[in-house]
Formats: sequence, structure tokens, C-alpha cells
Amino acid sequence: MAKAYIFLADGCEEVEALTPADLFRRAGITVSTVSIMGSQTIEGAHKIKFKADQLYMDTDFEDGDLFMLPGGMPGTKNLADYSPLIQLLKDKNNEGKRLAAICAAPALILGEHSFLDGKKAVCYPGMEEKLLKAEVHTEPVITDGNITTSRGVGTVIDYSLELIRLLKDERTAQEIKKSIVY
Repeated sequence: MAKAYIFLADGCEEVEALTPADLFRRAGITVSTVSIMGSQTIEGAHKIKFKADQLYMDTDFEDGDLFMLPGGMPGTKNLADYSPLIQLLKDKNNEGKRLAAICAAPALILGEHSFLDGKKAVCYPGMEEKLLKAEVHTEPVITDGNITTSRGVGTVIDYSLELIRLLKDERTAQEIKKSIVY
């Protein structure tokens, strides 16, 4: 069974963090939400508080198939500034594991840390200059190799369905799409 880790920080975009977790679980993908904040309680960009499944420092990521980054401010900046996470992403990228980022995260994390060199990518409109050395696109979601990027809250369902397709299969993605009346 596929395993996804979704990284959370105070100021993250709640919809971009929780919608994929919900849809992945409906698809039978094991999901762990992981706080980098030293506390399981996260306060999102819109002051919604919720609880992560676990703390970064208490997690062994060896079983992960997907490492996902929501956007939102200052959540994306908090994730980008957490050096253990950046090193983990570099290691997992080198292993060919799947990385995914939405909204500001493709630009401020993947772009600024050279994950997107020569890859097609999208991000929140207006942040494209931070997609350093990437081939910038405007589709709602795009996958290039092991990296999937998406533009923001309005594209989160397409993003989640694309990741379900990649982690499971097209049939499961279509079943989830139908079940949520999308």
C-alpha cells in the first residue's frame, strides 16, 4: 500500500493540506500528516487549528512513497526554512521518490532548492520567477518525472486526483472523482 507524508507548518493553507489527506484516505493510500513545529497542533493561514498525526522529529520516513508540501503563507516559508525537511526532500528526490508541492511551495521550496532544474512546473500565479531553471507552465497540475506541482486552492482536487492516479491507478482516481461528485 502506498504511503504519503504531508508536511505541515503554522500558516499552511488548510485546504491544500487537508484535502489531499482526505482524498488519499478515501483511495486507500496511507497518509501521515507531519508537523515540523514541535507541536502536533497546527494553526493554518486562516487561523483554523487542527492536529497533525505526528511530529517530524519522531518520524522515520523510510516507508514513504510521496512527500507532499502544501502552500500558504507563512506556512511555505516555515517549511522552506526547516533544514531537516529540505535535506529529507533532497535525499528522497535522489532515491527517485515522488515529491509534490502546491501553491507557493513549488516556487519557494522546490524552485529555490533546485529540485525543478529542467522540469515542467507550475505554482501560485505571480511566483513563477522563483521556479528557478524550470520550464514554467500554467496548467492546474503537472507531473514531470517524480515531481508533481499545482497552482493553489482552486486546483487541489485535480492535484489530489493526479497523485492518486500516480500512487494507485487511473481507475481509483476516477472512482474517487465520481464519489465526490466532481
